[in-house]
Amino acid sequence: MVKPKKQAKTEADSAYFLKLVLYIIAGSFWLKFSHPLAIGALLINGFPLGLIIGLLFASHDHFQIDRKIEYAILVVVTIVTFFLPAGIVL
Repeated sequence: MVKPKKQAKTEADSAYFLKLVLYIIAGSFWLKFSHPLAIGALLINGFPLGLIIGLLFASHDHFQIDRKIEYAILVVVTIVTFFLPAGIVL
């Protein structure tokens, strides 16, 4: 008895592009503080909430190869938007 070959699951280009846009938006979401929090000698200006949420979504992605790209996009966008006026100020 011959077993049928399993077909590799593919993702449409539009779905992949939409995921990248959503990861860019998630990476730019910061909770920033109007007055920096002082924890010892460390000053905290904000918390990258979008990075944490984006990493949770990316870790559950069905396509293994895409995770590396999604992680890289999240980290780069988070670092860039730290210096921009993006986020919610508390």
